[in-house]
Order: sequence, then structure tokens, then C-alpha cells
Amino acid sequence: MNPMSRPFLKLLLPAATGALVLALWYAIHFFLSEDRRFLLPPPDAVLAALRDNAPFLARAALNTSQGALIGFGLAVVVSFALSLLLSLSPLVRASLYPYLMALQLTPLPILAPICVIWAGAGLASVSLLTFAIAFFPLVVNTTQGLISTDRNLVELFRLYGAGQWQQLFILRVPAALPYFFTGLRIAATLAPIGAVVADMNAGSSAGDGGGLGFQAIIYSSQARYPALFATAAVTCVLGFVFNAVVLAVAWLALHHWHDSYERTDK
Repeated sequence: MNPMSRPFLKLLLPAATGALVLALWYAIHFFLSEDRRFLLPPPDAVLAALRDNAPFLARAALNTSQGALIGFGLAVVVSFALSLLLSLSPLVRASLYPYLMALQLTPLPILAPICVIWAGAGLASVSLLTFAIAFFPLVVNTTQGLISTDRNLVELFRLYGAGQWQQLFILRVPAALPYFFTGLRIAATLAPIGAVVADMNAGSSAGDGGGLGFQAIIYSSQARYPALFATAAVTCVLGFVFNAVVLAVAWLALHHWHDSYERTDK
């Protein structure tokens, strides 16, 4: 029997690892010289900062979530539509892939001023930059899934006279779902990070619209390092939430038929 099939181990091992990390964190903090301990606030100081700044961090997290969701949702829709187009012909892929790479390789701090010029500082620019960072893994993984369908199944569809669009939506799209959800998990990890970085470069605090990136700049400039670590913790929680939602949707879509969800430990 696979040891990880035991539910208590799935809870015990992460808890034990977390306790070890906390112990190491405290050890490093107290190992530092007294005049340098501010560089690594202890966990209790971070928790205190989280409690004291909860209203500001909650509002900032809500603003960041909004930009991340808009950009992420836009990336899902556009990347899926473009993947369908890219899967139809190697010539189309050869024509468009260099430009997709160019978009991915352009750093956000360079794209940020362009977005601000086009859409103004604030939510619109943050959403566009989040879209830019989440788009590429989605379109690459989905396209790879669409063109990796079992050749025997493709030939079977052709034998029965299925047209190209029937092959695409009845065969290739379902077969590409595992690839799509892999890209979705990567994009769900990148979207909150992208939204925070975008907020630092193109966000706006007008009308309490500042996100976690804006809060991080404030805390850093004020040398409030426990609050800065608390902001990082909230960002991590936001990333976990995005990933948990994607994992839940992937499970609902795949667990009835895909091999990755089959139980081999019974």
C-alpha cells in the first residue's frame, strides 16, 4: 500500500515540515547579530503585524484579487480561442509563435508604462499586465494538447467521415483538457504574482484602489519589515486560493476518466 494513501500522513507530514521551518526561522533570527535581526522578523512579529494591519491588507488583497481575476479570466478565454487557431495548421503556429514568445519575454516593468499610457494607472493596467504573464503558459500547453491527440483516434474519426471541426471539438478538445489544466495551474500561480508586480509598476491608490504591491512599497519605504512579511504571507494565501480553485475544477472535469486520477494504491 502506498504510504501516502493514509490520510493522517497527508496531514502529519506538512504539519511536521511547517514546524521544522518555523523552528529554523526562529533559529536564524536569533543567530543574527542584534543589529541585523530586523532583516528577518520572527513569526510572532509577522503574525502581530498581520493582526494590526488586517484592514489594510484585506482591502489590498481584495483589490489585487480583482485585477488577478480579470487578467486571469481574459487569459483563459483568449488563449483557448488562439489555441484552437494554432492547432489547425503548422503554418499558423510558425507564423504566430515568435510573437507570442516576444510578449512573454518582455519584462513587466517595461510593459507597465505602455499599459499606463494606453489604459491609465489602476485596475485596467494591472489586469492587462496580469493577462500578459498568465497568457503564455495557457496557450502553449493547450496548443500542445490539441496537437498531441492519439493518431489512431484521429484516423478513426477520419475513417467515419468526421470533419475537421468535429475532430477538433469532439476529439481534440477533450483529449487536450489535461494539458489545458496544467497550463491553468501554472497561470493560476503566476496571476497573483503578476498582479502584485503590476500593482507596484502600474497600480494606483486612488479611491483605496491600491493592492498588495502598493502596500509592500509603503511598508518597505517605512522600514516596517514585519508588515512587509505579512504582505508576502497574504500574497501566498491568495496564490493558494487560486490554485485550490483550479485543482477543484480539474478534479471535477477529469477524475471520472483520466489516468492521473485513477487509484493505483488500493
